[in-house]
Amino acid sequence: MFETFIKLRKINPLSIHSKIKIKRRLLLLAIVIVLALSTCLGVVLYQPLMVASGFASKEICSGAFVSGLNPNRVYTDMVKPQGAIKYISRLIRFNVNREKHEVTTTIAGLYKTQAVYGEGIGCMLVHKPEDVNLAATPDFNSPFGPLNSQAPEIAGSKVVEPRNEQLRAALDRAFADHEQPPYIRTQAIVVVKDGKVVAERYAPGIGMNTQLLGFSANKLVTNALIGILVKEGKLNVDQSAPISAWQNKQDPRHKITIDQLLRQTSGLALKQTSSGFDPASRMIFMERDMAGFAENTKLVATPGSQWAYTDGNYILLSRIIRDTVGGRASDVRQFAQRQLFGPIGMRKVTLEFDAIGTPNGAMSMLATARDWSRFGLLYLNDGIAGTDRILPNGWVKYSSSQTLNTGYGAGFWINRVMY
Repeated sequence: MFETFIKLRKINPLSIHSKIKIKRRLLLLAIVIVLALSTCLGVVLYQPLMVASGFASKEICSGAFVSGLNPNRVYTDMVKPQGAIKYISRLIRFNVNREKHEVTTTIAGLYKTQAVYGEGIGCMLVHKPEDVNLAATPDFNSPFGPLNSQAPEIAGSKVVEPRNEQLRAALDRAFADHEQPPYIRTQAIVVVKDGKVVAERYAPGIGMNTQLLGFSANKLVTNALIGILVKEGKLNVDQSAPISAWQNKQDPRHKITIDQLLRQTSGLALKQTSSGFDPASRMIFMERDMAGFAENTKLVATPGSQWAYTDGNYILLSRIIRDTVGGRASDVRQFAQRQLFGPIGMRKVTLEFDAIGTPNGAMSMLATARDWSRFGLLYLNDGIAGTDRILPNGWVKYSSSQTLNTGYGAGFWINRVMY
């Protein structure tokens, strides 16, 4: 006789309870890890997403209210193609309030930024509620003053058509866009010969009176304003930069000169990659006081020893200009009009500022294509407009002289190979 014994293992209720507790702990740990990773990711991405949002608000505001362009066009042509923005474009939402002259942008419903327009001073990013009303204050808003130009006129009141087929073909090529990204999106071309416009063309919706953003061409305007102050004896390129935070002679930044700022050899930790993660991007699109941020950075190289392109150097030069001519945004506007724009015949120009009243002399001035041409003629003519010397004798040669072994001068790219 065979007996089958089935041994049933006694189940311990305590072991089930322990397993449940372990599972709960593991689930809680997983949740904590996910939240921690999300928090870390949020911290890492906060700056670039705020930069992207601020860039969108600012450029759409300038395009809509200064240039008079369709905001959607500004976003499509100027904002969306920039860097990593194209990868998050579906998350970006912007609203244009034409009554209040404001643009507000969010990314995925978060990272909200706002830019506000003021007559004559363009757009600025809002960092505090009171910034909205800055455009109406005397510190910012003042009349530009008379044109007072001695420069000969470069063209009449109508668009100048090309005089020959070669010029016409060249313009055709410049405005022929690609069928696939990246697009060219040419806005305007003005061709000048012997001081006169010989051909010009504008994209649809853009004309002779449309003010266009110069981006880094604005560094050349900063160069000119510094040059005028040198001519007036108020600055010297070889002097230590008059930055209040650097006046202690024990501070190694005390040795940074105006020349080194112009030539991008200051050695400051203001790396620019335009990725949104870099300090230069933060300075422009997140800081209320751009120059204050720049002047508080440390040295990473001995001044004059290394070249590193950054908007930060030209924001500091902008602060120097502001402080030298009176300390207010309105002082800068009047000085620029009286000593530069007016004498060379630039009629429609908009300087833009941060909320502290420092002009963004690195990338944020708008002018018509013809006015940009008038500015170029100033340097072509060795700093002379008509019969008036605007820039110091030798300034153009100085500005176009090579910096270290680079293709850069003192604010200008000089068409030399960089090593």
